[in-house]
Amino acid sequence: MTTVTQFAQKPRRNVELVLCVGAVAIVLLAYLSVGLGTTRQVPIDIVTQGAWLLGFTLAFHLVLRWRAEYADPLILPIVTLLNGVGLVMIHRLDLADRSGVASAPRQIMWSGLAMVVAAAVLVLLRDHRLLRRYTFTAAAAGLVFLLLPLAPLLGRAERGARIWIAVGPFSFQPGEVAKILLTIFFAGYLVQTRDALSLAGRTVPWIRLQLPRGRDLGPILVAWLLSLAVLVFERDLGSSLLFFGLFVAMLYVATERVSWIAIGLTMFGAGAYLAYLLFDHVQNRVHIWLDLWNPAYVDSGYQLRQALMGLGFGGMLGTGLGQGHPEIVPFAESDFILSSLGEELGLTGLFAILVLYALLVERGLRTALGTRDGFGKLLAAGLAFSVGLQVFVIAGGVLRVIPLTGLTTPFLSAGGSSLLANWTIVALLLRISDHARRPLPQPARPDPQVDPLTPIGMAAVQGGDEA
Repeated sequence: MTTVTQFAQKPRRNVELVLCVGAVAIVLLAYLSVGLGTTRQVPIDIVTQGAWLLGFTLAFHLVLRWRAEYADPLILPIVTLLNGVGLVMIHRLDLADRSGVASAPRQIMWSGLAMVVAAAVLVLLRDHRLLRRYTFTAAAAGLVFLLLPLAPLLGRAERGARIWIAVGPFSFQPGEVAKILLTIFFAGYLVQTRDALSLAGRTVPWIRLQLPRGRDLGPILVAWLLSLAVLVFERDLGSSLLFFGLFVAMLYVATERVSWIAIGLTMFGAGAYLAYLLFDHVQNRVHIWLDLWNPAYVDSGYQLRQALMGLGFGGMLGTGLGQGHPEIVPFAESDFILSSLGEELGLTGLFAILVLYALLVERGLRTALGTRDGFGKLLAAGLAFSVGLQVFVIAGGVLRVIPLTGLTTPFLSAGGSSLLANWTIVALLLRISDHARRPLPQPARPDPQVDPLTPIGMAAVQGGDEA
């Protein structure tokens, strides 16, 4: 008889606490460097800035000790460091901005609010499997949020893309919320249909690829048409790529069939080529990407040219925080914050930031591997992949690997809607990781003093089996 032994995970909350304090210390050191690099003085508000960041981080850490004791101990320190570095760079750009409009105080407010929302998700959502009950509700709500910018009175176009809604002085990007809701829907839907999607189909001998049945192509066709609708009506290339890529990736995780990847890439290529033929803004993005230094794009390619020259000026080790000129790049605090960091931290610092994102995605995928239910596996994998794909798309655009899109860099870029959505993703990953790492309850052992053949002994054995 073989006995299966479960190795219980340790909570490791003390490790998380030490790493969080270290992350805050790195942020304060960067804040000090900005002050010394710009004014040659120690910032007078460094204590207050450090106090609020440390206070919110420790409060979130205490919530994890209370509600998610076994959650992954590396996710919170990584996100705290990324968020803090973004705040430091936005503050540095404010010092160089002569218009007098400061973005850092608003970003600090949104960061605190996002951490409060994430903590509330952890407290209210005791089990991530409850979300599976709202699979189709999440789908309907996700579609509403995704198409809300097209509403006549709410939608607002900015920099050519119609992805914002405005209510009075407040603006919000509902696509960030739609990203989470659609991930929940994809996970719930694919758990129910993965057997049909993974087993049925024909194998093509000459390419050794199993193709799905025609009627099973419906979900990927719907996702493809939805991504094209976002591209056509909202003129948002980044969100279109993100939603379709997210669905194809989760479809592959659910079925483990390479044919879905092949079909997805084929449909993406066909849709991208069709969009290139039909829409001027897509053609403009592609032409700038291929021939950036052409005099015909002296105005439309100015932003990307300045970003690349700033990265080249930073070199391997950077100019030092506060000693470069990232403010020359338009929208340096949002779309091009990676180029701002690359100029002053250099290639080494930019690699360090990308490694932090890689670690965050790795912890999310590790959570997916350790989760014992199919819905949790798909949800954790989808959330982690959404962060990774978004970073790849924005970094690839800034570095001219792919055409430039309008996505924001998670946790770094200025913007409240992005912070709220990404901190909510962190809360969901922490909740799933707590379930994955928490040891299983051990069945009650019968009392050896009780004879198992007596009624009392039989009841004890049955009670242990039920436990």
